Amino acid sequence: MTNLFEKSINLGLGLFVYSREKVEELVEELVSKGEIAKKDARQFAVELVKRGEEQRNELKKLIKDEVAEALNYVNVAKKEDIVTKDEISQIVREQIMQVLREQGIAKDGNAK
Repeated sequence: MTNLFEKSINLGLGLFVYSREKVEELVEELVSKGEIAKKDARQFAVELVKRGEEQRNELKKLIKDEVAEALNYVNVAKKEDIVTKDEISQIVREQIMQVLREQGIAKDGNAK
C-alpha cells in the first residue's frame, strides 16, 4: 500500500478535481488490477478524498491570497472601505446638527 500511496502522490494537484465517485472508481480499478488489497481499498479511498479536499482548500487559499494581493496592488476599495448610504445620511445629519448648534439655531439636537 505504501507504493500505491506514493503513486497517488504523483497525481499531484490533479487529485483535487476528482470527485468522491471518481476516487472510488479509481480505487475499484486498482483493486481489480490487484494493485491494492480489497481490505485496504476503503482506507485508501478515504485518504485520497481527504488529500483532495486538503489540496482544494490550499488552492482556494492561494487563489484568495493572490486575488487580494492583486486588488491591493491596483488599489481597489474593499467592502469594508465602502461607506453605505445610511452611513452617509448619518454623517450628513450630524454635520447639519453641528452647524445648527454653532449658529445657535439648535441645542442638544433639537431645533429652536
